[in-house]
Amino acid sequence: MPVDIFVQNLKFDEQGLIPVVVQNCSTNEVLTLAYMNVESLSRTLQTGQTWFWSRSRKELWHKGETSGNFQNVVDIRIDCDGDALVVLVAPEGPACHLGENTCFHRQLNQQETQNQLLHKSVSLVNQSSLELGILLDELYRLIEERKLKRPEGSYTTYLFNAGLDKILKKVGEESAETIIAAKNHSTQQMASEISDLLYHLLVLMSERGVRLEDIFNELKQRAGKAAERKYS
Repeated sequence: MPVDIFVQNLKFDEQGLIPVVVQNCSTNEVLTLAYMNVESLSRTLQTGQTWFWSRSRKELWHKGETSGNFQNVVDIRIDCDGDALVVLVAPEGPACHLGENTCFHRQLNQQETQNQLLHKSVSLVNQSSLELGILLDELYRLIEERKLKRPEGSYTTYLFNAGLDKILKKVGEESAETIIAAKNHSTQQMASEISDLLYHLLVLMSERGVRLEDIFNELKQRAGKAAERKYS
């Protein structure tokens, strides 16, 4: 079916988006829930790989462009109302930015006590905490894009052009400013300095080829060792 005819059969919301359930074509496992606009859907149909629209960054997102975890489209299905899609894919790697095969990897243990279950439910609805990892992942992808394309006028481009020593100097400066802010009583100022430090650390990670998945795996391993020591 031609792209324009396919798009005409769909109902996009007031923001021009349509929800997309991405599913593994071999296992039928649901990998993620994302959104497409007309352009990202067109690119998906034309390239045979998933393209989405990032609602937080307000830009197109080619899944796997920076991580290498591409999703090759096998089939696309429209629901009965034409306002949602299921995209069956053959994934080339994890779908989740945390390194898991699916974004829906967390389970509620039925043996947990009511208080534990309530605590976990509260954590799940803490939107700011949930979105922090997503935001860091999107920021890292944006930094990787700046590193590749080097657009003029971009501060990130300036850092990459200046080289590793300049990036390391900025990380040192932001670390010092974070320490100074911690000696004061302004939570907002400290949050601002920590945000600056995180950004420059992400630039350093990109420069040295360290991925967020590498940090996640390291922290996950350390958490496992800590739990083992606790109960040994």
